[in-house]
Amino acid sequence: MKNFVANLRWRGMIHDIVPGIEEHLSNSMVTGYIGFEPSASSLHLGNLVTLMLLKHFQEAGHKPIVVVGGATAMVGDPSWKAQERLFLPEEIIRHNEDCISQQLKKFLDFDTGKNKAVVLNNFDWLRDISFLSFLRDVGKHIPIGYMMAKDSVKRRIETGISYTEFAYQLLQGFDFYYLYLNKGVTLQMGGADQWGNLTTGIELIRKKAHAQAFAITAPLFTRSDGIKFGKTTAGANVWLDASKTSPYELYQFLLNCTDYEVEKLIKVFACCSKEEIEALIVAHQAKPETRLLQQTVAKMVTTMVHSEEACSKAIVSSHILFSNVYSMHELYALSEDDLLTVCATIPKIHITQATLNTVDSIISLLSVTTEGVIMTSKSEAKRMIASHGIMINKVLITDPYQKPDFILLHSRYLLVQKGKKNYYLMVVQ
Repeated sequence: MKNFVANLRWRGMIHDIVPGIEEHLSNSMVTGYIGFEPSASSLHLGNLVTLMLLKHFQEAGHKPIVVVGGATAMVGDPSWKAQERLFLPEEIIRHNEDCISQQLKKFLDFDTGKNKAVVLNNFDWLRDISFLSFLRDVGKHIPIGYMMAKDSVKRRIETGISYTEFAYQLLQGFDFYYLYLNKGVTLQMGGADQWGNLTTGIELIRKKAHAQAFAITAPLFTRSDGIKFGKTTAGANVWLDASKTSPYELYQFLLNCTDYEVEKLIKVFACCSKEEIEALIVAHQAKPETRLLQQTVAKMVTTMVHSEEACSKAIVSSHILFSNVYSMHELYALSEDDLLTVCATIPKIHITQATLNTVDSIISLLSVTTEGVIMTSKSEAKRMIASHGIMINKVLITDPYQKPDFILLHSRYLLVQKGKKNYYLMVVQ
């Protein structure tokens, strides 16, 4: 058995931990779990950090269980939430459960060995429990003072918290107790914001089963401004679903991480050895301008979340705008969706096909036709062309009086590059 805790420590993946866990893990295969709420139809990059706990756990020889919170999602976790969650219709929760269950299969081994992963849904064991039974069998064992002391509750006392969300930790605690009794689970893991919920389960197991259980939390993955990535955090979502966050957008996000951030992320997401990761960090620190770590993490995570093919397309798309390595052949090979994703943030200029047909020269196209958006005058356009500063569809323009008879990308687009960093997408209608 590999030393799971030692592995997490050097990776910087431990925020809180219950003492005695290393001895517990060293004796034999342990079953541990993490829960994910289906409050959206996709997991996000913050969830991937906690998923990596399970991945490293399984690679250390232990058995991972993923619990999709079909029941607890109907209540809502108050952790790190400034206000009450809006209730989701049950049919949406069921849909989200299916989507997330499919996503999980990409990251763990569900097929082979005694420690193959399992997905469960807490709706299966919570739906038939009566309110009175729950109060007598669970609520009786957890004092109000104990519940009030949790950070997830204290943060909300002043702004207001309903009994529904206040009682959330009892439901999650019962999950741990149920899994202990029925699946032999002795370890629960999660993000740092879940510590209070995890320890409620430990307390319930101690009081009802007279047994010891354990917990580990990982530091939260936050934006540079400290805001937690989450399914309901506006502007903070980097989704694992390609229809919500494209492979290109995921690749770009990771590629733009700071050196400080990426040295933490390589340890979290890389499944290679400590020696290999440390060698990468040393090589990056020697020549940080090459952004070796950013490229490695971006490629590694995009491949893991999507596929090697999707990652390759994302790399090509990235270089279309930010490198002169790729030619017009790679640009024309992009699908229309990929092209629009690459060009999502650059200015769009709309012209008609009739207008394009009547333009007599490149300098007119860049100035008069675009009403000065790209070039303020024909003379400016002529100077930029003379200094080799204009490319259209990755073709260097050398003749200012050339007629713009390019083959349009997908029969309707022209990508104009002005200098090294300024791009415009002309949309022909």
